[in-house]
Amino acid sequence: MLKYLSISLIIVMSMIILEEPKSTQIGNSFVEMVPEVEPPTPLFVFNPKLQDFDKNEMKVIQCLAGNIYFEARNEPVDGQIAVAFVTLNRVNSKDFPNDVCSVVKEKNGRTCQFSWYCESKPKRQYYRMKLTDDRNEVYNRIVELSMFILVNHEKLDDPTHGSLYYHANYVRPNWRHLQKKIVIGRHIFYTEKNNI
Repeated sequence: MLKYLSISLIIVMSMIILEEPKSTQIGNSFVEMVPEVEPPTPLFVFNPKLQDFDKNEMKVIQCLAGNIYFEARNEPVDGQIAVAFVTLNRVNSKDFPNDVCSVVKEKNGRTCQFSWYCESKPKRQYYRMKLTDDRNEVYNRIVELSMFILVNHEKLDDPTHGSLYYHANYVRPNWRHLQKKIVIGRHIFYTEKNNI
């Protein structure tokens, strides 16, 4: 019985392997029907969950999520990812602090690098108290995005091409010392001129 089952399995497998590509007639000619193939998903990309992180890592996630939320919550996802990459590019730059929370909170004199952090104390209190509420869908999606980027950023393409700076397209700073790299959503991204 096992012998016949094996032979049947071999016959079925060979029929599948040797099956001719299907074609269909369009007008007077035949067109070969090629099955659609889904693009491969990136290998080794980790999709983390909140329970995967300890208390200190959660602080980092909240700092990055807060920066994305206040800088780009109304941007498309690629704009939010770009803001995250600028934050992480600064962490990796010798010219900025070497951790996410310090980068987000950094001041240059009395001016914050990310204006939302200095704009008002009530905004920061809102950030601490209200955004962590489970009912804020936008913020929760940004927290998930932040976790994903923090875990996988070294495997992902940087859409900003190494940018350390950006501004909204309705602002006109005098940044002659910077090189414009790309526009994503309503933000314009820059690198140092010697870092082209």
